[in-house]
Amino acid sequence: MEAAELRVGFVGAGRMAGGMARGLLRAGKVPASSILASAPSDRNLDAWREIRPAVGPHHVVVSLAAGVTLQKLQRAGAMVFARGSGASDEDAALLQNLLTSCGLCEEVPESYINIHTGLSGSGVAYVYLFAEALAEGAVKMGMPGGLASRIAAQTLLGAAKMMLETGEHPAKLRGDVCTPGGTTVHALHQLEKGALRATVMNAVEAATKRACDVGED
Repeated sequence: MEAAELRVGFVGAGRMAGGMARGLLRAGKVPASSILASAPSDRNLDAWREIRPAVGPHHVVVSLAAGVTLQKLQRAGAMVFARGSGASDEDAALLQNLLTSCGLCEEVPESYINIHTGLSGSGVAYVYLFAEALAEGAVKMGMPGGLASRIAAQTLLGAAKMMLETGEHPAKLRGDVCTPGGTTVHALHQLEKGALRATVMNAVEAATKRACDVGED
């Protein structure tokens, strides 16, 4: 199927859908004239007119997948989708090809959708909180805030790239940077005393349960 024949529809016109639409456009996957969005009011559609001037409030859009969750990051998101009963292998391949324009995309069972919300959809906020704490620690020790924030962001970016490029378990990568008796292992001891891992696991669980509750409303 040629890209010009596609019609990509979004149920909802919020930031996540807008980020996906811009990613598709920048990758040349779909022309702007083929992007549709629906929303209960005009409140969010004004921003969409920058993406596609003809977008209006009365488009009817049918969702191909049972669920798609996306970080609010253009072309660096993490997405999962589950097929509806009427979706074929060709449909799934087409959707995955489109969504890879916006980042990592995996097909998963329906039961993983809410877990992904707790891990990635909400997880970006956990990372921002950790980045803020990293930078504030450096500010406490005397580094200017702007510089500390840039270094914290680059540190997180480098760590994420290592995980993706090596495929190693995070525990292995963490161990690789710990010198016996060094600064890192002393710092990690403080994080363990503060129950960082358990707290983050609890956060993912809480967000997942809330996503399930919202889905039942």
